Amino acid sequence: MAAAKRKTEVYDESSISVLEGLEAVKKRPSMYIGTTGPRGLHHLVYEVVDNSIDECLAGYCSNIWITINPDGSITVVDDGRGIPVGIMKKQNKSAAEVVLTTLHAGGKFGGKVYKVSGGLHGVGVSVVNALSEWLVLEVGRDGKVYQQRYKKGIPETKLEVIGETNRTGTIISFAPDPDVFESTDVDFDVIAQRMREMAFLNRGLRIEIKDERKEPHEEVAFRYEGGIIDFVSHLNATKDPLQNKIVFMNAEQENAQVEIAMQYNKGYVDSIYTFANNINTHEGGTHLAGFRAALTRVINDYARKKGFLKEKEENLIGEDVREGLAAIINVKLKEPQFEGQTKTKLGNTEIRGFVESTVNSRLSEWLEENPGEAKTIMGKVIGASKARMAARNARELTRRKGLLESTSLPGKLADCTMKDPSMCEIYLVEGDSAGGSAKQARDRRFQAILPLKGKILNVEKARLHKILNNTEIQAIISAAGTGIGEEFDIEKARYHKAIIMTDADVDGAHIRTLILTFFFRYMQEMIEAGYVYIAQPPLYRVTCEKKEYYAYNDAEMEELAKRFNGKKYDLQRYKGLGEMNAEQLWDTTMNPENRILMQVTLEDAIVADEIFNTLMGDDVEARRHFIQKHAANVRFLDT
Repeated sequence: MAAAKRKTEVYDESSISVLEGLEAVKKRPSMYIGTTGPRGLHHLVYEVVDNSIDECLAGYCSNIWITINPDGSITVVDDGRGIPVGIMKKQNKSAAEVVLTTLHAGGKFGGKVYKVSGGLHGVGVSVVNALSEWLVLEVGRDGKVYQQRYKKGIPETKLEVIGETNRTGTIISFAPDPDVFESTDVDFDVIAQRMREMAFLNRGLRIEIKDERKEPHEEVAFRYEGGIIDFVSHLNATKDPLQNKIVFMNAEQENAQVEIAMQYNKGYVDSIYTFANNINTHEGGTHLAGFRAALTRVINDYARKKGFLKEKEENLIGEDVREGLAAIINVKLKEPQFEGQTKTKLGNTEIRGFVESTVNSRLSEWLEENPGEAKTIMGKVIGASKARMAARNARELTRRKGLLESTSLPGKLADCTMKDPSMCEIYLVEGDSAGGSAKQARDRRFQAILPLKGKILNVEKARLHKILNNTEIQAIISAAGTGIGEEFDIEKARYHKAIIMTDADVDGAHIRTLILTFFFRYMQEMIEAGYVYIAQPPLYRVTCEKKEYYAYNDAEMEELAKRFNGKKYDLQRYKGLGEMNAEQLWDTTMNPENRILMQVTLEDAIVADEIFNTLMGDDVEARRHFIQKHAANVRFLDT
């Protein structure tokens, strides 16, 4: 379904509503953008782009251009109607200035200008202005070009005419304030990933991103005539699609539209992503609930009707019909209601029934019209059902052995004495040698050590019953105490820090990725809760004038070499954790006062899914391409 091409009511200064002031943003920026780290920095770009996409949804914008300028500032250009420039009587300012200096001021609150809006979930371009060192606004409207300059959110000039034009649109250039952000260095790849997602969700919209900080300039453009059909193709690009045709369903009612695209692959995990007004609803909500209920019902009905399920066989469950399914559920509605502070769960009750009825009718029709594809899907979901039963038997067996119960712990676990999970941490350590050093080095009160022998099973290529039979994975599950799959309970977590500690070589990186893949696929709530970390052991030990120094990456080593300024020093590059004695391991990697831990976060599940599938899946060429592209950054695995 294309971005809604509906012409709405007049858009001028009378359309702008004002809710409250702006001053608090500068005092507490994290309250408005979540963090002053990289995520908050990139959020500024998304806020500006959101306004342009809202113009697209209203039917007035076809192109968005984003440029990272040589000085690191960002320029966003669109060909929409342009922010209104007339004077608002109550404020005695131009509408453009009110939008840029007042929190929650814009054309989205009245419901007349934008019938569907995504930007409403954010904090508005005024926050971008407040958190920028400088910002320049240009508006093409009514045959004229208007411009206004701001410094740290305060107007330096009035909105003035600087030329004539036969085009319309808005240009916003801004430089994130270095006094606010930890770094003002925006990441081209992060921006590009987000904009590709936006282009998928708004069929026909062209978004171009250019990075002028490097020579030659890096540039990419996204435009998808297939919309979310292309999105599903992209999700399955590194997988092995089971069916040739992608199922597409859409429907429209007075205040809502829905479009769904889905395709099965030969994998064992589902990749179902939901959106409401272009907002990625990570926690799902009523649209996901409606889809899941209808999918299970339709697949069961078809399987019974066509004899794929015999009379005495039990019904397929949701877990069966979702195995290996890649799907996008995209709804657009007039008054979205989001639950929780993060606003990533849709709460509109009427949407569940709307999505459910759409899938009931459209998917049933598709299966009848495509019997060959339907037969392939039936084979997949019934195979999943049999595997689930085998996994259930495996679970029962492991439960009888006590491996899934939080009261039973693996024999090789050296547990800590404290019992408060919020105070406890477990190190998942590569190899018995390093495990032995870690056991000697640790603080027994709050640090537990679980040595892992060799490489754990690649869960990307195995069903649950095989995973549960793997000794090392059994050890992780039983030590964590949370259970797995449908039985997972974050409240039962025995440690609020699970720290992956592997060697800084290729094998260590592989083992780390295998463990992370397991957490991502089967204990994702641990990552979402912020419980998963990666230890950062030093790469180098340097001895100079009887003093020891440690460098955690090549850059730190170069700094140390400069500090020594010609003095003689001994250099040791650690090939593995086993090369450190217990005292060194404690001082550098395990002592909370000195160590460096990298917290694993789930910034974008879609990108994470793609990366894990590329690294751990069967597509060798995709993996080679990924490694070649990111080889220059491989040193950051050690930082």
